[in-house]
Amino acid sequence: MMAPDGPRTVMVAGSTSEAGTAVVSALSGAGFRVAAVDLDTERVQNLAQSWPNVTGYTCNLAEPAAVRELASSVRRDLGPLDGLIHLVGGWRGGDGIPGQEDSDWDFLHTSVLTTLRNTSRAFYDDLEKSPAGRLAIVSAQAAANPSAGGAAYAAIKAASEAWTLAVADGFRSSQSGSTNDRQPQRSAAVVFVVKALVDDKMKATQPDRKFPGFTHVKDLGAASAALFSRSAAELNGSRLPLV
Repeated sequence: MMAPDGPRTVMVAGSTSEAGTAVVSALSGAGFRVAAVDLDTERVQNLAQSWPNVTGYTCNLAEPAAVRELASSVRRDLGPLDGLIHLVGGWRGGDGIPGQEDSDWDFLHTSVLTTLRNTSRAFYDDLEKSPAGRLAIVSAQAAANPSAGGAAYAAIKAASEAWTLAVADGFRSSQSGSTNDRQPQRSAAVVFVVKALVDDKMKATQPDRKFPGFTHVKDLGAASAALFSRSAAELNGSRLPLV
């Protein structure tokens, strides 16, 4: 996985969740430099100390100014990014359409979409210029098949997919689709699609549950690391089911 000119640098946004920890572990094990980002300073620093080549950063990714400062810090410490794995999110549901609360919408909009928008804008130039730039988000099957009770969650996930595919179009337009300076596609933005994620703690606390169709966070970690060895032309703008 090591690049010819040294290890790639990847930021994991939302790094102290079970999914984030799995992705950080997979990337570190594959030889990447990892910028682990989260709101909780103690947890993110403990995570950084648990794996080689991991640097912890505390940042409120919902605040544009804080994200710009984070970008400056990461570039100063580790250099420009080659990858951004966006795992910030959460779940809110309600009792049908009338039960979709404004507070839940605001939470989802901020935690999922706003953080994606802020980070992808702040690091876009890094990813576009990288020899192997990658942006990945985790979306849900519910975005394409929403329920009334999960309307807010599905709508925000669908909007996040649209934003990611727009980033993919930007990468394409400046590289393989450029009319003035066409070049091989090197950057890719992708959407991982899952029913839901599961981890070992969830399985341990519910030993009789089967979790059908769920994706283990370790598989998400492996898929994230594998993005950098796959063709950008093949990946860019794709929705990749992880089942």
